[in-house]
Amino acid sequence: MQNMIKNFTFMLVLAFAGPLLAVEVKGVNVTESISQPATKQTLILNGTGVRTKFIFDIYVGALYLPTKSSDPQHIINSPMPKRISMHFLYDEIEKKKMTDGWIDGFSDNIDDARLKTLQPQITQFNSYFPDIVKGDIVVIDFIPQTGTTVTINNELQGTITGDDFQKALLSIWFGDSPPNEDLKEGMLGTVD
Repeated sequence: MQNMIKNFTFMLVLAFAGPLLAVEVKGVNVTESISQPATKQTLILNGTGVRTKFIFDIYVGALYLPTKSSDPQHIINSPMPKRISMHFLYDEIEKKKMTDGWIDGFSDNIDDARLKTLQPQITQFNSYFPDIVKGDIVVIDFIPQTGTTVTINNELQGTITGDDFQKALLSIWFGDSPPNEDLKEGMLGTVD
């Protein structure tokens, strides 16, 4: 009888805990934690934000870290594992617009010398992106001493080696010129 009560209590906890394991942003359920297979670590949701352009919602961005941080320089420079997920809300973004957006992000947040040095990795990164449509999910994993992996709709597109590339890519969201401040603040977890 005691085991039946324990099992029933456990099932009740699971039933009521389900909704607490995700936050909803613009109709997208963002999980509170993820397992990063490459590092065998559990990462927790640091924060979420919405990438907007003009009046349009483009994607819900989520940052996952081993422990929460609101310090953008720590996030960029720390060798800890990280993940950024992007849940697309906009109907369609053509490959050229997507890659132009990445190029603008790099140009706005790193100096010309670093931009020139990283050009081969940026070209490789851009090659991973097709046209993106509403409902697509892009996952970017930052794996210490391995590189940056890009997965689109659960399909690995490839890996870019180098910590310098990781830092430059993270600077797009957490540098001085993010796509929009609300996205940066949301992902840093500094929005009330």
